[in-house]
Amino acid sequence: MTPGTHPAHPKGNRLSMAVRVWVGGALLAATLALLSACGGPTRHATVLFWALGREGEVVQSLLPEFERANPGVRVQVQQIPFTAAHEKLLTAFVGGSTPDVAQLGNTWIPELVALGALEPLGTRVRASSLGPAEFFPGIWATNEIDGEPYGVPWYVDTRVLFYRSDLFAKASVTRPPRSWDEWRDTMRRVKALPGGDHYAMLMPTDEWAQPVVLALQAGAGLLRDGGRRADFKEPNFRRAFSFYVSLFAERLAPPLGLAQVANLYQQFADGYFASVITGPWNLEKFRLRLPPERQGDWATAPLAAMREADYPGVSLAGGSSIVIFRPSTKKDVAFRLVEFLADPKQQLAFYRLTGDLPARTAVWDDPALVGEPHLLAFREQLRHVTPMPRVPEWERIATAIAEATERVILGQQTEDQSLDQLQTEVDRMLEKRRFLLDRHPAGASP
Repeated sequence: MTPGTHPAHPKGNRLSMAVRVWVGGALLAATLALLSACGGPTRHATVLFWALGREGEVVQSLLPEFERANPGVRVQVQQIPFTAAHEKLLTAFVGGSTPDVAQLGNTWIPELVALGALEPLGTRVRASSLGPAEFFPGIWATNEIDGEPYGVPWYVDTRVLFYRSDLFAKASVTRPPRSWDEWRDTMRRVKALPGGDHYAMLMPTDEWAQPVVLALQAGAGLLRDGGRRADFKEPNFRRAFSFYVSLFAERLAPPLGLAQVANLYQQFADGYFASVITGPWNLEKFRLRLPPERQGDWATAPLAAMREADYPGVSLAGGSSIVIFRPSTKKDVAFRLVEFLADPKQQLAFYRLTGDLPARTAVWDDPALVGEPHLLAFREQLRHVTPMPRVPEWERIATAIAEATERVILGQQTEDQSLDQLQTEVDRMLEKRRFLLDRHPAGASP
């Protein structure tokens, strides 16, 4: 035995103890670092949460309860304007400065998954109280890529018909339309009402939602070959495209873009147009901005289907989800925050604070929602929604569809010319996707 480490040697004991303390501390630090890097248990952590718009302000009032239930955990909320969010998220990922948790519009999920930015949540979801059965199926599907969930729905939206029930009654329309033929007949009846220049419906020509919804109702896939190519010249899309532009040709809808609509609420109240397809963000605005004498004159209804037998027709699966970024070192505690925000109690509280529609289906049985007649159409419609094509290029493709329909509505091109141009433009947008997927076919997604 060397003298320096003899048990009877005071200096040897002190050195030995110092080494053991140092080694033990280093091992403990390494273990904690490893757990943190793997997203393991964290007793003391600050979770950075990026939330968008007003939701980023309101959600902060819910978080003290989460922090009380998770001692040592603090949630730092950074409020991001919606208009800047997409670019900021991409910049943060490239620069290695992503948050732990973020609110994400569900159409952005495919793009960030393609970049490898988001943490797959399948294992955690299966071990939690969350899962597809707790949410509207079409909404849950927006969070899945190749069967793997990358987000959990936070709140939902979709598009339904807002209409002047008194004008429909004057036109001898006894119910909201259930098929395209009935819808066209309803619009013709409303258009024929006396009272000066007016229209049956407002459908802004620079919005993509209406032509896309009609295409989905007709059974169009929009893209083909695993999202490699556009599919806008096949019969189902053409049928929907022709029906949509014909409504403008008959002057059932005014050929106006959003910027040309002077005041949606005043014009709706005045009867300049008798209906509009829009979302839940307008519920409160209609209550606040329509005059008192008009509050009993409007209603909501699910969208018509191409055929009455398929009523309600499908609509868009919209809303925001909560995601975890892959670089996060606090994934376990971050997922606890995701579970907290998706809990029915918090979903109801968030609805009361914001008016955002709950993603958890169980919350819709609460009297606060059951007792609101304008929400009945949304509840029914949310059972009939479908995700957009889950490709990173979708935002650009949607804009191209709106431009294609507008060219025909304004008389700048024929339907054939516009669809040819749309097909060419979107195929060009998907060129890089084809290049990548043809070399790695396992990564294809619908």
